[in-house]
Amino acid sequence: MPHQSVPARRRAFARTLRREATEAEDRLWQELRGRRLDGIKFRRQVPVGRFVADFLCSDAMLIVEVDGSQHAGSMRDDKRTAELNRLGFRALRFWNNDALRDMRSVCATILAYVRDTGLQPWR
Repeated sequence: MPHQSVPARRRAFARTLRREATEAEDRLWQELRGRRLDGIKFRRQVPVGRFVADFLCSDAMLIVEVDGSQHAGSMRDDKRTAELNRLGFRALRFWNNDALRDMRSVCATILAYVRDTGLQPWR
């Protein structure tokens, strides 16, 4: 992914999101950080276009989002996903409950999407 200049406000917002992560984001980060998931490099709260992605695997052009119930049926999320798709990314979304209750399945799904760049997220 080519280096892009990121406005200072967006970088500061990303730093804030790293400090104020949800429990689900924290738990998933513990599985992804330091290449713990099959040696795959992930970054968290990364500015991408106009947005800040929860987790990013640049090599697979995969963004992983962990969402609370306020995102259910969100047209804003649909627009965000469409824009990320236009930038060449796939946005894989999980509910907070998924990350809190079944981390093994969440990680297996992420691993499948990293390994097969042809897979397209379901939501």
